[in-house]
Amino acid sequence: MAREILSRWFFDRPTLTVARSLIGKYLVRENGRGTAVGKIVEVEAYIGPEDKACHASKGRTGRTEVLFGPPGMSYVYLIYGMYHMLNVVTERPEFPAAVLIRAIEVDGELIDGPGKLCRELEIDRSLHRLDMTNGRSLWFEDRGKRVALRQVGTFPRIGVDYAGEWAKKPWRFRLIETS
Repeated sequence: MAREILSRWFFDRPTLTVARSLIGKYLVRENGRGTAVGKIVEVEAYIGPEDKACHASKGRTGRTEVLFGPPGMSYVYLIYGMYHMLNVVTERPEFPAAVLIRAIEVDGELIDGPGKLCRELEIDRSLHRLDMTNGRSLWFEDRGKRVALRQVGTFPRIGVDYAGEWAKKPWRFRLIETS
């Protein structure tokens, strides 16, 4: 099976295109003791400073600086003081956008939820600002299986009710059919 690490070019595209394209790709985590791999089945897009659900909507801060950097970088943060969330930066530098990885399948088991996913793959703040295009510690792979448009559903984002109308954007993508 061909395994191609997703390049910076893959992430240097419109965020909705990247988000949809990540469905069916693989998230790979090498932790020094072994490698874990999960097929991506759900993601959410966060796009620009006007998107009230995007962390960059509050401005450029130490926390959000990575969102303004090159595409393909990891943005890992902690919520509720206990759950890590993994995002990958998209689009051009200076335009803050990212895709949150929400769910994966590992050996046929669904790991549903970004906090569970990070716990399962041992992803924490030590992996923040990691170049995910170089194939070390944490990266994405294309393993050659294409996902048809009809296999991907679009839904409103989850857990961002504070963002008002922005919460209703259909910027969550989920694999709904596997054949």
